[in-house]
Amino acid sequence: MTTLPTVLLRPGEADRVLAGHPWLYRNSIDRISREATTGDWVQVKDHRQRFLGCGFFHATSKIAVRVLTPERATPDTQFFQQRIQTARDLRTRLLPNATTCRMVNSEADFLSGLIVDKYEDALVLQITSAGMDRCKPAILSALRTLFAPVAIVERGDVASRKFEGLPQEISLIEGNVPQPFIANLGGLKFQMDLMGGHKTGAYLDQQHTHVQVARHCAGARVLDCFTFQGGFAIHAAHAGAVQVHALDQSEDALTIAAANARHNGVESRCTFEKANIFDWLKAASPQTSQHDVIILDPPSFTRNRASVPDALRGYKEIHLRALRLLPPGGLLATFCCSHHVDAPLFMQVILDAARDARRVLRLREVYSQSHDHPIIPAIPETEYLKGFALEIAR
Repeated sequence: MTTLPTVLLRPGEADRVLAGHPWLYRNSIDRISREATTGDWVQVKDHRQRFLGCGFFHATSKIAVRVLTPERATPDTQFFQQRIQTARDLRTRLLPNATTCRMVNSEADFLSGLIVDKYEDALVLQITSAGMDRCKPAILSALRTLFAPVAIVERGDVASRKFEGLPQEISLIEGNVPQPFIANLGGLKFQMDLMGGHKTGAYLDQQHTHVQVARHCAGARVLDCFTFQGGFAIHAAHAGAVQVHALDQSEDALTIAAANARHNGVESRCTFEKANIFDWLKAASPQTSQHDVIILDPPSFTRNRASVPDALRGYKEIHLRALRLLPPGGLLATFCCSHHVDAPLFMQVILDAARDARRVLRLREVYSQSHDHPIIPAIPETEYLKGFALEIAR
């Protein structure tokens, strides 16, 4: 193998790599043995010239190197086939009945900058690093061998690509995506748009929590806030909720949610309303509220640490409003998908809201992201979704 450019780290900077975190920031680097350009495959060594691994280099991004392997390797088709097969084996073991799930989750599967979602027999590819983008032919070859998909869609419309100098675009690489596209999630049928929906078509990280929360909804009147395409609402109705009212500010999302209710035969128990959830909860009256279960699953309120204080105020407000609407014995199922707000901080915000609402809460369940979104403790960024089911004790 041709000698690779060597990235030498400053003293004390190797610990992060040895612990398993793939990101090397520019200020961690002492020097580079010879010129490297964006997307180049480089080797990384500590300040004593001890080999640490190989990864992709970026000349201008804040993340200067994304380490993919602790071994001397080449990012060819065989490399990606072996790594993706390992990720697939994990899903087969943990989610044996899932026909739709995330097959590769970037850093959590030691493939920083690569996401592959499987929707039945179609694949959606998302690349967020220049090095991965350069290796796209090898990645596609590996995916064809492992999955023989009927279609491969590339969702390159994420904002993070601009930091790597990559264009934002959506393309059908091969095959045909039927319209409407129906996939099985948690045992139910959901319509989604692989070419234009949120994320890669759906929020797959909530696949298990939809089912878990629904178990508390039998015989209940449910309010589902930020329903998007009806994941929680439709599972709740299917589990036996007598009435489900779902809110979202997107007319397009609500149209699909209503279609999903019809796909699963629960349309008679589901109603959908376009609304600003903050305004709706503020206007709702505790005296006339008839909800036994309220579900809060908002989009992330914060994308960086600087915005955390504003996000916490937002979280407190919606929890205060929701808690005031629930009767004693009522249940609040609530979620936060921001990495920058960890579970203890999220719980503290809820407790602050409960104090102001004069409610005492009893913890019923703790939630996390689905198993197809693995958590690597050495990589804190891989753990982002947290949630709680909380009963109004008095």
